[in-house]
Amino acid sequence: MTRIDAGSRDCALNPEPDAASAPLPRRSLAARLGITSVARADLRRRYTQPGSQFVSIMGADVHYIDEGHGDTLVMLHGFASSLHTWNRVADELTRSHRVIRLDLPPFGVTGPLRSASGAIETMNLPAYRRFIDTFMQALGIERATLLGNSLGGLISWDYALRHRGAVERLVLIDSAGFPMKLPVYINLFNSALVRASSTHWLPETIVRSAVRNVYGDPRRIDALALRRYIEFFQAEGTREAIGKMVPTLDFREVDTDALRTLEVPTLVLWGAKDRWIPTAHAAQFASRIPRAQSVMYAGLGHIPMEEAPERVLNDLRAFLDAPRA
Repeated sequence: MTRIDAGSRDCALNPEPDAASAPLPRRSLAARLGITSVARADLRRRYTQPGSQFVSIMGADVHYIDEGHGDTLVMLHGFASSLHTWNRVADELTRSHRVIRLDLPPFGVTGPLRSASGAIETMNLPAYRRFIDTFMQALGIERATLLGNSLGGLISWDYALRHRGAVERLVLIDSAGFPMKLPVYINLFNSALVRASSTHWLPETIVRSAVRNVYGDPRRIDALALRRYIEFFQAEGTREAIGKMVPTLDFREVDTDALRTLEVPTLVLWGAKDRWIPTAHAAQFASRIPRAQSVMYAGLGHIPMEEAPERVLNDLRAFLDAPRA
């Protein structure tokens, strides 16, 4: 069942502080050009939250937040994003659920996974499988509802297929999985020249443009969120890790036919102005997963839960509160 959400309300739910009331400090020229990297210690100081915790997994201190009580929800963000993309949705859902969200490697405060020798690991699908399995075990999560956006969506539905009975419900938001052409801002890293140069020089204007591209309406982006995306992308080790990761992103090798065997109540949410993953993929998920529900949000882009959390929350509450058939 597919529903079209034609709402056009602005994001008004617990908005982040207005950047205009506290101007952000100007970054140095070297920082703006991406010649320098942002230290991990600085990221911890700037972007951890009161509920932030860390757990050591596969050579990295993984940043996560575990709040609230009730049925467990685990939220997984997308490529080059962080747990902050769920902030306003999580704030509301913690009133009735235990909500766990984390910075997937090599992104956010977490950063890259490293081998015993200190080398940056390549984050392909097998690596993400090992990582998410280890994270769930470390937190003692035996059963949960998974909410995944983009790359996090792929990790979520793949986990549900591999752990039958461990997933209560599944929410896929502009999820990856079906064969597609990579977004131009990601595909840049398939160039050997970009991979070699990006660790030494990558202007923040490129990151700014990429962030604006994932919103249906770029005017919705606040200055604090934009600065956070830039600093996470230019963090120590992240660009090198992305250079290793992107050439492995071949969705032709992902078994989406197995979705037909997925017996988990599923909600597929999608921004009608998603420029990163084709909107036609929403129908493919909804048609392959038995009895999946689907909502298409007019005017929203690739991260609707960040761009217009109040619209997404209406559908999340209805889905999470509905009795399981």
